[in-house]
Amino acid sequence: MADVIRVMLVDDHEVVREGLRTLISRQPGMSVAGEAATAAEAIETASRVKPDVVIMDVRLPDGNGVEACRTIREARPETRVIMLTSYADDEAVFASIVAGAAGYLLKQTRGQALVDAVKAVSEGRSLLDPDVTGKVLERVRRGKDEDPALASLTDQERKVLAHLAEGKTNREIGTALFLSEKTVKNYVSRILDKLGLTRRAEAAAYMAKRRPRY
Repeated sequence: MADVIRVMLVDDHEVVREGLRTLISRQPGMSVAGEAATAAEAIETASRVKPDVVIMDVRLPDGNGVEACRTIREARPETRVIMLTSYADDEAVFASIVAGAAGYLLKQTRGQALVDAVKAVSEGRSLLDPDVTGKVLERVRRGKDEDPALASLTDQERKVLAHLAEGKTNREIGTALFLSEKTVKNYVSRILDKLGLTRRAEAAAYMAKRRPRY
């Protein structure tokens, strides 16, 4: 590629950012465009430096990388985001895909593999395993034969509803789905409105009656 790939690093651990900075800076055709230690900093920095690729930690002190990924991608779709985490968590994979991430790597990934990943996503390729993508598509397909009210929910709203029906608090749902408490609150309001419900407790009865498979 003739152009230099501008990479932004997001991780709350300085030693991790330093390692990534050293790795990226040594690569021909790559440069570090910016760094951030929190979700808020990531969104602000991405808006300012307009990176080609963001390497984003899933868990950040003031929120989570998945939400930051969603915000960055909504503001600038051409920015590609690689989620980086210590755990191979299926829920995090799903949340990342829904948020628009181009890939998902473990922090144990070797340096060259990460460099190759940056090159791949900068060229428009996805790092997502076909099996993982298939599972996500299957989730999206579910609900076609369900009642119209339930079918009207987005896949993310359906996931929130499933946790809501279990009696979980907004904070607990946010932790499970990598969403902020405020975002969950907004989801709950939309869900209740779409389903014609007025109270959270009614969600359990609604789900028990229809028993959709999640």
